[in-house]
Formats: sequence, structure tokens, C-alpha cells
Amino acid sequence: MTQPKARASIRRFDVFAEYNRVKAMKDKHMRAAKAKGYGLWLAKVVAARKFRREPPTGERRARAEPKVNRQGWHLLGNKPQTEELFNHEIVERMGPTFYRKVFAPAIRKAYAAGQDYMAIRDRIRADWNHERR
Repeated sequence: MTQPKARASIRRFDVFAEYNRVKAMKDKHMRAAKAKGYGLWLAKVVAARKFRREPPTGERRARAEPKVNRQGWHLLGNKPQTEELFNHEIVERMGPTFYRKVFAPAIRKAYAAGQDYMAIRDRIRADWNHERR
């Protein structure tokens, strides 16, 4: 049986969000749903910093503390970064079958083997993106 193929190219963003979802569950003992929201939130925060100029000192301090709503979801622009949003922005984009059978297990295996994100971010997605061509 052949492996399912991704619907869209796999981005570093996807790998980072999933890697940090797994890490949050293992290291922070976060439940699966909250870990998805956390992984998505963290990926967006890091991506935003990469493309933004450094803010004035006062703003930098204000942003140091993450905003969390009453339900415990991290907020970006007052929008909760939830499990549903993770599923929409990452899982549905690449395809649920690909995510469940290929992507998530590969990231989980790399994390369990002690490989850090920087070591896997391009290597792990190379074959998946090549198969799409």
C-alpha cells in the first residue's frame, strides 16, 4: 500500500507547529487539543518576528507575556489559537490522511529520537515536497 501524498507543499511553518505540539505534550504535559493551539500560536509568533522590525523597548516588554483567554487558549490579535484553527490551517491544508498517517508520526518519531527542529525542518519535508512535483 502506498503512502498518502500531501495536498499542498509542507512548509517549515507546518513542521515547527507540529514539532512544538509534540514537545508541549511531552515536556509541558499539555493535553492534545491545547498543544495544537500552542504549537500554532508559537509558529505564528516566531514567523511574525522573522518578518517584523524590532519593536520599541516598551512594546517588547508588553509582548513578552503571552495573552491567554479564559479557556486557556493563546491569543494573537485577540483571536484564540485553538485546536480547530490548527486543524484548519495545517491539517486540512496538507490533508487529514497525510497528516495522520505520514506527517504527525514522522515528527513524533524525530522528536522521540532527540532530533531538534533545526536538524529536521528541511530534511523531513524534502521527500514529501518532491513527491508533489
